[in-house]
Amino acid sequence: QVQFVESGGGLVQPGGSLRLACTASGFTYTTYAVGWFRQAPGKEQELVAAVSSTGIATIYAESVKGRFFASQDNVNNTVYLQMNNLKPEDTAVYYCYISWDGTLHSWGQGTRVTVSS
Repeated sequence: QVQFVESGGGLVQPGGSLRLACTASGFTYTTYAVGWFRQAPGKEQELVAAVSSTGIATIYAESVKGRFFASQDNVNNTVYLQMNNLKPEDTAVYYCYISWDGTLHSWGQGTRVTVSS
């Protein structure tokens, strides 16, 4: 059974950093494109980081470029999102996903990030 376990969220002050992790079971990240999207109250779902199946090409949303960095740990079958210089507008629930067909597939419950003083 495919499962995602997202972790690393929490409350952080503006300018702070968090590292999100998504550990998967039921598949291996090496064979799929992976990434993260977020959902904030009253806002549209936003793709924040997309990594190609090769792990070479990574696309970031304009709002997070230069601040967020996605990476993979194939040994532990985990994808990470390092988030630096966090801003209040980054507040959202973050979800990891895999894609094999151009569609985002996520089975996790997400991890909540709150950026506030």
